[in-house]
Amino acid sequence: MESGTGPAVLMLHGSGPGTTGSGAWATTAQALGTSWHFVAPDQAGFGRTPVPAGSRGGLRLWTEQAAGLMDALGIEHYAVMGHSMGGAVALALAAARPQQVTRVVAVSTMGAPDAPLSADLDAIWAAPAGVLGARDMLSRLVLDQTLVTDAAVDARAAAMRAGADAFASLFPPPRARWADDLTLSAQTLAGIRVPVLLVHGAEDRVTPLETAAQPLLAHLADVRLHVFGRCGHVPAIEHPHEFRQLLSGFLRPDHCP
Repeated sequence: MESGTGPAVLMLHGSGPGTTGSGAWATTAQALGTSWHFVAPDQAGFGRTPVPAGSRGGLRLWTEQAAGLMDALGIEHYAVMGHSMGGAVALALAAARPQQVTRVVAVSTMGAPDAPLSADLDAIWAAPAGVLGARDMLSRLVLDQTLVTDAAVDARAAAMRAGADAFASLFPPPRARWADDLTLSAQTLAGIRVPVLLVHGAEDRVTPLETAAQPLLAHLADVRLHVFGRCGHVPAIEHPHEFRQLLSGFLRPDHCP
């Protein structure tokens, strides 16, 4: 997905089965308007982007692909926004491309050193393609269970089935190793000098606040944390209006964190 004009923002999705760039970010990008040039790719193993032969995905591949995409588009400077797995990729990209990345928004992010694999993330990665797996996964993502509608479940089940073959290669058991792969070292995090906004739900069970976001405060040079109460793993869904206001203020080119 690519839309809008103005300063570029690379939007990186999370790791749940059936996730795509447009599915994760289209509503947010549309609501934010055309003041930014949004780029929301499917990362390897998701949507229409296959995992390269001989690879199982992972932080290094996703980071290299994100950097390569922006190079191919001829975009020299850009902000990066990532959700969950995508947050870890966004942070890794900021460390790898300090001359290109201007700021980072990491939502419900992974990436903190020594962060354990939560039981809910383990279950999400293991969710079988289909209605039962989709309903269980969505129920773990949100605090407000009224958001787990039949329409949302059916749409996610269809996306899970479509991407089942590629996704099966990404996070096979034992899954703690894949969570470990998505952590960044203290040295890497300390090298990120651009402004970073962490956005998290207080009731996030997938990437809990105390093990995912709070430890990053001690490692990032220029960081601020916004916590939504009464919110699970997807602030964009549970608090959409305030979430978009937060992003709009932070991403504004003249904004001084």
